[in-house]
Amino acid sequence: MSLPERNPNLENTIAPWRIFAIGGFVLLVFGLYTFRLFTIQVVRGPEFVARAAENRTQEINIQAPRGIITDRNGAILARNVASYNVVITPANLPDDEADIQRVFRELSALIGVPVNLNEISPENPYVPCRSEHGIAQIVFYGETSQPYAPVKVKCDVDETTARIVMEKSVDWPGVSIQIEPIREYPTGGLTADVVGYLGPVPAELLNYDLYQQQRLVANRDKVGYAGVELSLQDILGGTNGLRVVERDVAGQILRDVQPPIAPQPGNNVRLTIDVRLQEIARTVLLDEIADINRRYPYGDRTTSGVVIAISPKTGEILAMVSYPSYENNRMARFIPAYYLEQLQRDGREPLLNHAIQAERPPGSVFKLVTAVGALNEGVVTPDQWVKTPGVIYLEQKYYANDPGKVQKFVDWIYDDGAHPEGFGQLQIRGCIQNSSNVCFYKLAGGYKDEIPEGLNICRLKTYAEALGYNNYSGIELPGEEDGLIPSPTWKRITQGENWATGDTYIAGVGQGYVLVTPLQVLMSAATIANNGVLMQPTIVHEVVDGEGNVVTPFTPKRKWDITHDNLIKVYAPRASVSNSCQETGETKNVDPAVIKVVQEGMRLAVTSGTLKETFEGFDIAAAGKTGTAEYCDNIAQSKGLCKPGNWPTHGWTVAYAPYDDPEIAVVAFLYNAGEGAKVAGPVVRKVIENYFWLKSVDAGYETP
Repeated sequence: MSLPERNPNLENTIAPWRIFAIGGFVLLVFGLYTFRLFTIQVVRGPEFVARAAENRTQEINIQAPRGIITDRNGAILARNVASYNVVITPANLPDDEADIQRVFRELSALIGVPVNLNEISPENPYVPCRSEHGIAQIVFYGETSQPYAPVKVKCDVDETTARIVMEKSVDWPGVSIQIEPIREYPTGGLTADVVGYLGPVPAELLNYDLYQQQRLVANRDKVGYAGVELSLQDILGGTNGLRVVERDVAGQILRDVQPPIAPQPGNNVRLTIDVRLQEIARTVLLDEIADINRRYPYGDRTTSGVVIAISPKTGEILAMVSYPSYENNRMARFIPAYYLEQLQRDGREPLLNHAIQAERPPGSVFKLVTAVGALNEGVVTPDQWVKTPGVIYLEQKYYANDPGKVQKFVDWIYDDGAHPEGFGQLQIRGCIQNSSNVCFYKLAGGYKDEIPEGLNICRLKTYAEALGYNNYSGIELPGEEDGLIPSPTWKRITQGENWATGDTYIAGVGQGYVLVTPLQVLMSAATIANNGVLMQPTIVHEVVDGEGNVVTPFTPKRKWDITHDNLIKVYAPRASVSNSCQETGETKNVDPAVIKVVQEGMRLAVTSGTLKETFEGFDIAAAGKTGTAEYCDNIAQSKGLCKPGNWPTHGWTVAYAPYDDPEIAVVAFLYNAGEGAKVAGPVVRKVIENYFWLKSVDAGYETP
């Protein structure tokens, strides 16, 4: 058998290198595709899966209800109320364009928003509730972004309009009402400085740990900007809920991807203040300010003031009035820029809580510190007589060997030159009773052989801090100031000169560089009233959950007992540095007998001293101290009031009652009002008087 002949036409004429080249190219292409496929599916697979999930899933943050705020008796100070927003879901509108336009026209007639107004653009973007656009433009914006997500057409409509929209929902498909909670403050400006107000979460603060824990959303959720709304954000704010849902390309929710996390409502807070006493205190203060200004022929004399009432035994703040204030209801939906600017430009500083943020010279109410220190250090004994002429001459020295310069110091009774004899001879109780400046000059800085060694600035600082000055009180309110008890080192750093003996004299009567807050003045008097025990001032009575269960009950907290705790830090002159104070590392107590003597002096001030006329006919035993503080701030300078020898004065009075078993202590401060006994004294008396009246009403002895 012979093989068939080879057909020359079927012979391979392609060069081998070409076959290898084509094969290599094919392998290269398949290799590239395989590598790319491996990269996409294996290397970057998790990334693309996550991106795909992100495209089809969305996190929905569910707002948690904010806790309400009440006074000690349950009167509501802050609550959540419904705000009604008219919204349109573009995907649910009728199919026919004519029907859509009919819905737009009828809705426009009801809510007052034009059908067509201002095209949405980068220069004029759509901002819910804020920007001005027509219904058609707003709907077009929603339709081109997420058709199944409702867009706000008008916010905060009245309830009647909201009900009409809901009734018309059958005839107006796609149109509905969205209910949004907003904050309401029934007591408004009466308690604004204590309660505060809310504002949007700043985007730059979203990384704040508390805000993250509460799952807050920038530019939607609101947080406290002032008052307890700010300081108790962790209690009131709650924790937002969370839903992870799957959406289609149009934005319609298909299903929950994960089990939803329900929002946790914020807890409710019951404050210590009694809103009835708060209103009385504010009315009394404003009436006194108006009366002062009516008698002043050159415009308003006094422009601000403070009244605070505290329970000395528990530290509960019963009333805290700061005037002028602001209307926090105007901040409910958003903070109007024009209103905020108006408040900021007001020279009286209405946004400031003057009770804890205004630092003022205390004047004679500070003499309680000097009295406690002088008695406890043996500078003077309770029965020692001190000469208090109307005028004394003291040497002003800046260093040990300074020959000094004689300077005239006068008592307040000698201001008109009519009483050169002053108060004659007084014991320490009488010095407090009559508020003798000369007596306290001598106690603070010493005077010749009569009082060879005064208290000096270092020991004055010791007892000032023991009574609550030069420190933060720790009250649950933001922005508190700590005041200033000056020292020689402070003066060298800030004023560029040495401490002078005259600085000590005037510091002993609460003048010079001494600065305090009204709350600190009240704390010092409350400590003396409570036999040396300083209770922690508090504005929070208890925390309650939504079911009415007490989460945090009220427990009075003692800061310290200056007669037993051995916690008073001792300051003494530094041996190696002239005119300087240092902590010695030692601690000490105040003799309870010292507190008793000071109490007796304060009682005498009411029965026969500076407050005698003010408390005339008051049938409850009270004790107190007045203060008239000279000052020269930027406002006084601008008005040309800072005249040597005739400076303007603030008025102070602090008092407590009953004397033997104190239930309430009250301080009143009136800016640029004059003599404390005459202007602040009547305010304090009326507040104490009304406290006991309210107590009798609550007990059923009287009717309101």
